[in-house]
Amino acid sequence: MVTYFSNIYRGMVTILIGMSQTWKALFRPAVTLHYPTERWELPTNARGILFNNADDCIGCYKCARACPVNCIYIDTVKALPEEDLGKASMGNPIRQHLIRFDIDMFKCCFCDDCTLVCPTECLYMTDEYENAVFSRDNGIYHFSKYSPEEALALKTREVEQEMQKAKVKEAALAAKKAAAAGGEAPRRERPVGA
Repeated sequence: MVTYFSNIYRGMVTILIGMSQTWKALFRPAVTLHYPTERWELPTNARGILFNNADDCIGCYKCARACPVNCIYIDTVKALPEEDLGKASMGNPIRQHLIRFDIDMFKCCFCDDCTLVCPTECLYMTDEYENAVFSRDNGIYHFSKYSPEEALALKTREVEQEMQKAKVKEAALAAKKAAAAGGEAPRRERPVGA
């Protein structure tokens, strides 16, 4: 009989404690955020969507190598010696055409490693955190200075240059073999004073 009344007493005390918390919350100011129209102010070191300033990017591949999930894709084409691509805002010379710089934000783990190694500080995390999209193609962000047609032209030029270098190297090797087969050993000049 004693346990019966003690259980009733405990039940009543538990209800009173719960109701006291409810009454306290009833008179507190609301902290509800009306999301689409109101937004929290994020701290300065918040990690959001990655952004790359392609005009300052030198195509060094450091960010792609530092990324633990391989979500950064970079393609570059070396500039010709007579081409002047200018300098980045930090003073670093730009020696390559940046034909592709893509970031797959679905793979990104927001670790901030890629921004720490960037020598020109052109890659950084914004405070934008709303990246819901309807298609997976819209989650890949493209940062490039060139249109797809210009990028293809630069890539074709690079392939042609590599083929020409290979032909010159083959011709030199064939000439060397022909000279060796003809019985003539390639001459070596003696150093002066020997």
